[in-house]
Amino acid sequence: MTTNGGQDSDALMRSEIHRLGILLGQSLTRQEGPQLFELVEKIRLLSKDKPNEVAQLLAHIDLDSAIKLARAFSVYFHLANITEQFFRSQDRAQERNTNGTWLAQVATRIKEAGIKQDVIEEAFQNLHVRPVFTAHPTEASRRSVLLKLKRIAELLSEKYSTSSLTTVNDDQFSEIIDLLWQTDELRLERPEVLDEARNAMNYLDDAATGALPEVLQELNRIAFELGVGEKLKPTDTPLTFGSWIGGDRDGNPFVTPEVTTNVLTLQRGHAIRVLQLTLKRLADDLSISDRISPADDQLWDSVEKDLTVLSGLDSRMKRINAEEPYRLKISAISHRLEQTRIRFANKAGHVPGVDYGSEKEFVEDLNKLFIALNNERSGLIAQGVLGKALRTAAAIGLQIAKLDVREHSDKHHDALAPLIDRAKIIYKPYAQLTKSERFALLAQELDSPRPLAATAAGTTPSALTDAEAIRTYSTFGAINQALLQYGDDVIDTYIISMTKGPDDLMAAVILAKENGLVDLPAKVAKVNFVPLLETVDELRNAGEILETLLSTPSYRILVSLRDNVQEVMLGYSDSNKDAGITTSQWEIQLAQRKLRDVAVKHGVRLRIFHGRGGTVGRGGGPTHDAILAMPWGVVVGDMKLTEQGEVISDKYLLPQLARENLELLVAATLEATLLHAAARVNQTDLNKWDEVMNKVSLSAQEKYNSLTKDPDLATYFALSTPVEQLADLHLGSRPAKRQANAGIESLRAIPWVFGWTQSRQIIPGWFGVGSGIKAARDAGHDETLRHMAKNWAFFKNFISNVEMTVAKADMKIAQHYVTELVPPEFHHMFEKVKAEYEETKNQILWLTGEKEILDNQISLKKTLQIRDTYLLPLQYLQVSLLKKVRELNQNPENTDPLLRRTLLLTINGIATGLRNTG
Repeated sequence: MTTNGGQDSDALMRSEIHRLGILLGQSLTRQEGPQLFELVEKIRLLSKDKPNEVAQLLAHIDLDSAIKLARAFSVYFHLANITEQFFRSQDRAQERNTNGTWLAQVATRIKEAGIKQDVIEEAFQNLHVRPVFTAHPTEASRRSVLLKLKRIAELLSEKYSTSSLTTVNDDQFSEIIDLLWQTDELRLERPEVLDEARNAMNYLDDAATGALPEVLQELNRIAFELGVGEKLKPTDTPLTFGSWIGGDRDGNPFVTPEVTTNVLTLQRGHAIRVLQLTLKRLADDLSISDRISPADDQLWDSVEKDLTVLSGLDSRMKRINAEEPYRLKISAISHRLEQTRIRFANKAGHVPGVDYGSEKEFVEDLNKLFIALNNERSGLIAQGVLGKALRTAAAIGLQIAKLDVREHSDKHHDALAPLIDRAKIIYKPYAQLTKSERFALLAQELDSPRPLAATAAGTTPSALTDAEAIRTYSTFGAINQALLQYGDDVIDTYIISMTKGPDDLMAAVILAKENGLVDLPAKVAKVNFVPLLETVDELRNAGEILETLLSTPSYRILVSLRDNVQEVMLGYSDSNKDAGITTSQWEIQLAQRKLRDVAVKHGVRLRIFHGRGGTVGRGGGPTHDAILAMPWGVVVGDMKLTEQGEVISDKYLLPQLARENLELLVAATLEATLLHAAARVNQTDLNKWDEVMNKVSLSAQEKYNSLTKDPDLATYFALSTPVEQLADLHLGSRPAKRQANAGIESLRAIPWVFGWTQSRQIIPGWFGVGSGIKAARDAGHDETLRHMAKNWAFFKNFISNVEMTVAKADMKIAQHYVTELVPPEFHHMFEKVKAEYEETKNQILWLTGEKEILDNQISLKKTLQIRDTYLLPLQYLQVSLLKKVRELNQNPENTDPLLRRTLLLTINGIATGLRNTG
């Protein structure tokens, strides 16, 4: 982006951040007096050259000043972040005007590749992209803060708009900055699941009325450009939303069947409001007079039927639109939607013709308009405003997002054991069976027409007495009831976390069978059963697990009943925590190849669900690059991935960035499907690269294990990071550990990444990489490694993400945490960290040919350097406060809420400054 004066985007962005910083200083003076502003400036200037003086000053600062100081630096980071987001959206808009949209660019490459028309048509018909919103607790910013930041971006947009008729002045920015200062950044209590669902709905509402229709319309445009538009239906759903909020039971006792029902009701209300707004806009456009352009008999028949049945339709509307059948039909559809909303709110029964009994019925009703209008005279209108509305309606349906349900594999076995033992169908207790014996037994049960426990719908078998087992069993009944009440499509995925073998998935299938979700003789399979492979061992067994499942006739029938699609979810976080980033990324790459080959062998379409977090250590990084770095032939139209924590606000808070993100997802999926259907490099090179990567991975894991298997690690982690304060931030409804009073093994990946990030060690994002590359070089693979970094999309993307993390890590700041907070007997742990960091940095520099990290991304490098000046005071203040908190904790009678609050503000501020929590 450049201005009329020729300033480049980076210079302009820094100028705006500087200006907002000045306005923040003025606000601090207004709100708190000149002393605070002077203190902030003194510390900021000292941070550049005299960090030790900053540490000494902050070690003795009073709490009142400390809390204001932490807030001041946090607000600065908020202002800097939103300014960066705004200019990122402007840069992309300018690039779109110059080079075309992402989808247009992909269309050009498809045409240049000379792909056959029938192949392109099949790819479009199989295109199903679904970002899934989750409530993982990594969004440290309250929505009250985010909405004010969004207003800052809107003011910036007005300021730089060449068509704006308003003049934006500094007072408008200052007003919002004052409001930010007077708004509490911290939540008073942990959000409930319904609160998390409401928060997600805010983003989904905005996307459904803005970014989603724009992307769907652009996709339709390029389909016609590629010659397949006429073959596609406007009711197809190439892009939809998903959610885990209200369905993710793994380790979250607050997600009950009742909560799931409440979330579904909430989603339905939001979906109908969005649809009504869409229909209102459509009615404004479709003022087509029957005198000028007569509608066909089928549309008039439908309208007359609606007018007869719907007694509540406004009589004046019927009179003034009497010769405008499209508006009459839209009014009828909108009225039926409102009746549908009321029915669900009142838990009443469906009345045919008055409300909608299903999502399918609603979409088909709306499609009658398209059928009537899609002719030679009105085709542009049908494909334009009407097609846009219809595609949006089909995408969000009556639920706005499909809900996934997830539970831990052990829970299913715990619920099944009493049922099987009571049925006396085996010679020893179920719990004593081997995994292979369990699978053989459960496969027989799937074939068997009889239930394990004959109970009425909605009741719990008497064999179940344990509360957790009852909860697990009841979940399947709740899903079936939700499908009956809300429609077949509201929940379509059941995920089994920690799937170690095929028996773990089959256990969930049998519980579903007991509750009416699966009935093979009746050809009923209401949901997909999805193994979640999280640890390295699970990833390595991916092919064997899927092969066993698909080789079992009864399970193969179940898959055929689900459109012949088998979904498999891959977990990036736990595999990283388990074996380090190198082995995690490599085993995920290998698992995808194995899964692809097994799916092809059995004639099944594979859908891989990527459980990616925000940070590199949890699978984060540019999504577009990640999709194109997947193995050839893995993406066959389907793409499903999680959107978690701070990633959601970063991608979806601003409408322009939401459009950018969704279009990138669809464009990358389409490109991978059509242009990466076969190997892009010769097999000889790939075999050599695999050999070297195996060496890198093995050595990297050995180095990582030398750290994580050290008996002092748990103590060192707790002492050198603020991880114990995570729960006090009230980030999400889910506990930080799967099991209470458990150690690091039970600690979730999110707090694991969170702690290391706060202390700037960021171990999950780079540790072991340097040793892995060095081992390969020592084995004589220098030339191959450089060839891999230049020509292998997987390795190039991996190194790029690691380099970013190395840039964000800071061993000088980490050293301060260790010196001040960790007893000398544990300092050897930091020496391990520091030595591997230097090794990793040196090997990255060797691979990239840079003199310093991020030399190839000067703008980003400069941005991070500026941020470090503001981060350092927060880090040093956090260390000082952690010391005081731990001293107080030695005596349980000593509590200081202000001290705890100040510490939490530093945690929040550092997360904002680094743009990562966990």
